[in-house]
Amino acid sequence: MIPSTSRQCRLAARPVGLPKATDWAFAAEATPTPGPGQVLVKVLYISLDPAMRGWMNDARSYIPPVALGSVMRAGTIGRVVASNSDAFAIGDYVAGGQGVQEYAVAEATELRRVDPKLAPLPSYLGGLGMTGLSAYFGFFEVGLPKPGDVVLVSGAAGAVGSVVGQLAKAHGCSVVGIAGGADKCAYLREIGFDAAIDYKAESLPAALKTHCPKGVDVFFDNVGGSTLEAALARIRLHARVVICGAISGYNATEPVPGPSNWLSLLVNRARLEGFIVFDYQAKYGEALTALTKLYAEKKLVLREHVVEGTIADFSDTLLMLFRGENSGKLVLKIAAE
Repeated sequence: MIPSTSRQCRLAARPVGLPKATDWAFAAEATPTPGPGQVLVKVLYISLDPAMRGWMNDARSYIPPVALGSVMRAGTIGRVVASNSDAFAIGDYVAGGQGVQEYAVAEATELRRVDPKLAPLPSYLGGLGMTGLSAYFGFFEVGLPKPGDVVLVSGAAGAVGSVVGQLAKAHGCSVVGIAGGADKCAYLREIGFDAAIDYKAESLPAALKTHCPKGVDVFFDNVGGSTLEAALARIRLHARVVICGAISGYNATEPVPGPSNWLSLLVNRARLEGFIVFDYQAKYGEALTALTKLYAEKKLVLREHVVEGTIADFSDTLLMLFRGENSGKLVLKIAAE
């Protein structure tokens, strides 16, 4: 039974600092009907990502900001409950970008069928979805790793970082992860990291000197700020620094100081490069095939931090990212499979 209304979370104001309750508006709208080539999706899982914070700002970026009054942008996993397309049948599970709402109409061409028999559905928002793609392309296309390289990953217990570390191990690299807390560091060692640094309990520069005595060949950065500065002090000749994110400054209300040691890039003839996963859409199939193969071979361990709730829990759950409360991919479950 399809309900007549669908609850939605809309962006009501541009946040200053951490998003607060008044930045969101929750309302129920009439459940839409799919037109030709479209399907109606019941959203089951919503992806929560650090990038969401940037999408809320009215600033030039790699993607237009979420418009005020619009449904908040988000990756989703859902079930087709009505179809006007030959591509999908009622009952199919699909990955897409239906946003923070209970029901949404989607073009069939914008969806990807997923199989809960092969992996838990939340994994298709994590390592077998956009998160895994970010790790894959950032590491291989920008990091250009070689077997034997020393790879350093910040935010290593997070959704992207944990996949990067495992890809590096599978590629014959040694891997050091930076994370916050003993539990997260223990998890990194469980999934194959050679060493884990707890930045909350030890000096990062000193720990990097201990665990990367000969320096770092590839630094995959999700954090920025002082973490990036510490890593730049340890890079080797012709190192590659991959900028995936800078979560340490996403909610800053004042300009964030950059590293003071950029000259390390010159001295070491190193390269620092940012990337956006959307630039590699032509290769998504190739990457997903590789990630799925590693997962099937048990060479890729995935962890999803699933919070069960409703649309109304979106705003509080999002803040978990910026408090470092999640381990692995953060997902909000709003309906039963």
